[in-house]
Amino acid sequence: MLEVTHFTDPGCPWAYSASPALSTLRWRYGAQLRWTLVTIGLAEDPALYEARGYTPLKSAIGYTTFRRFGMPLLATPKASIAATSPACRTIVATRLASPEHELAVFRALQFAQFTTGAVLDAPPTLRTALLDVAGLDVDAILAAIDTPAVWAAYEADRARARTAAGTPTEFQGRSANSDGAVRYTAPSLVFTTTDGRCLEAGGFQPVEAYDVVIANLDPTLARRAPAEDPVEVLEAFEHPLATVEVAAIMAEHLAEPRVGRAERALLETVADGRAVQRPAGDSALWARSG
Repeated sequence: MLEVTHFTDPGCPWAYSASPALSTLRWRYGAQLRWTLVTIGLAEDPALYEARGYTPLKSAIGYTTFRRFGMPLLATPKASIAATSPACRTIVATRLASPEHELAVFRALQFAQFTTGAVLDAPPTLRTALLDVAGLDVDAILAAIDTPAVWAAYEADRARARTAAGTPTEFQGRSANSDGAVRYTAPSLVFTTTDGRCLEAGGFQPVEAYDVVIANLDPTLARRAPAEDPVEVLEAFEHPLATVEVAAIMAEHLAEPRVGRAERALLETVADGRAVQRPAGDSALWARSG
């Protein structure tokens, strides 16, 4: 068992673009990795972004540069720049009330940010995103995001994320200091063994970096081979996956994901009723049927 502390934020395009690598880790190691999600809280107020020169147009143009990573995108100027605090507190509220849905909520908020024209900090955006999470009490979660308990847990997350000074993440130039403290950037993963040994993979990294860290910390873990059937992949996850995520899980070691091949195989599974497809941005999300 390895503990994995995942520093992230649903408004960060780098964190979103790392989804194929993170899903591949979950496929390879399953329950042998115990994940803790820590929300960074990149911006409490959209004015922070605006002061740095961000505009809806510049953000949309910037998103186009992330297409090379393969995640679904809709690059369109939004009505306004958004703070990420409400979305982060939505994740924290889910963690406190319904922890089994935390990852699905995080991903739903990412898809709202990067595959729709909705503004992330708008209450209707949060509600629409959460409605995609099966079994979640949406009203209860949204009612909790401004409660003292959620704010306290969120502030604890923010403080934890701002402890990167002197770490390997800072040494490698993968940290940031946007509000007076050296913080982990999204996504940063910190792997810790049960006896306290720790290795970091700060900021955006290829899946091979994570694999090397895990191999050095605990080579006794079982390492699942690449999938051969896309339905096998979809059945291993409780949430929908993007095409490139399925392709990454099916890719051989050090091989580039074959997105076209994965898409064709996924379309076949939809045609024979074993999977369902939902448009997302310029691509699609896939889930097992039934």
